[in-house]
Amino acid sequence: MARPRMLITRPMPKAVLAAARQICDVSMRPENTGQRLDDMAMNLVEFDVILPTFGDTLNAQTFAAALDCRCKLVANFGVGYNHIDIKAACKKGVTVTNTPGAVTDATADIAMTLMLMVARRAGEGERLVRAGNWGGWHPTQLMGTHLGGKTLGVIGMGRIGRAVARRAHFGFGMNIVFYNRSVVADPTVPANQLESLQAVMAVSDFISVNVPGAAENRHLISERELAAAKPGSYLINTARGDVVDETALITALHSGKLAGAGLDVYENEPYVPEALRAMDNVVLLPHLGTNALSVREEMGLMAVENVRAFLAGEVPPNVVRG
Repeated sequence: MARPRMLITRPMPKAVLAAARQICDVSMRPENTGQRLDDMAMNLVEFDVILPTFGDTLNAQTFAAALDCRCKLVANFGVGYNHIDIKAACKKGVTVTNTPGAVTDATADIAMTLMLMVARRAGEGERLVRAGNWGGWHPTQLMGTHLGGKTLGVIGMGRIGRAVARRAHFGFGMNIVFYNRSVVADPTVPANQLESLQAVMAVSDFISVNVPGAAENRHLISERELAAAKPGSYLINTARGDVVDETALITALHSGKLAGAGLDVYENEPYVPEALRAMDNVVLLPHLGTNALSVREEMGLMAVENVRAFLAGEVPPNVVRG
C-alpha cells in the first residue's frame, strides 16, 4: 500500500523532517518564501497532507481552484492560522490543525524583549554605539522609562497573554489589566479584567497585543482604540501584523500620542513602511517570536503528531474548529 504523500512548504529542522519521513513520503520545498495561489491549489491536488506555515496562503480561492482535491489534512506549523480559510477547508473536506502551546513562552519572551528595548531605548543606544557616535556615559543619556510599578494592558488573555502577564507582574512588578472577549476566571496573576478594549488602553502604560490572527481581529487596534490610549504609552505587538492598523499606528506615533512601539509582526510582511523604519522610538524585529531551535522543533513535531493521529484514524490533538 502506497504511503501518504506529504508536502512541507518550507525547510524544517532535521528532527522534524526525520519524524515526518517515518509516516509519509515527504517532499520539502527548499525555498523560504510563500507559494503562488495556483501552486498552492496544485499542492491540494497532488498531496494527501500539506504542512504549511505563515505566508502560505490557503484561502477560499485556493480551495475552489483545487477541483480534484486529494489533500485531507493541512497541518499548520504555527499557532496562528489566519492564512488559511477554515470554512473553505471544511467545505472541501480538509481538516486543519495548528501547534498551540509550543510557542507560548518563546513569544512571551519576545514581547518582554520588545517592551524592555523600547522603554529603555536599547535600539537607539545600540545604533549609537555601532555608528561610532557614543561620546561616553553621562547622567541624562538616552533617558528611558522604568517598567516597575507601571501598568501593563494585555489584549487577549489566552496562553501567550497570561505568559506575558506573569513575566511582567512577577518579574518586573507591573500592575496588570486586561481585555478579553470572554470572562477569564483565573488569569494566573493578580489582574483586573476591564469591560472594553478602550478602557484597557486608557489606563495602560504599556499595551501588549496577544490575540489570534483571524478575520474578526483585523484592525482590532485602529484609530478609535489608539485615540483612547493613555498619552505617552507604548504598544507591543507579537500577535499578527494586521491586528493593528499600521496607518493609524504611524499617525499615533507621529503625533506623540504613543511614546513608542515594539513590533515583531507587520501588516504586509515582509514589507515594513519607511515611516516605521525611520522612527527611533520604534523597535522593529523580523518576526522572531519563536526563533529558538528547541521551540521550532517542538512546533514541527507537534504538527507531525497531528498528521500521525489523523492518518491513524484518530482525532488530531489540535484540530482548528471552523
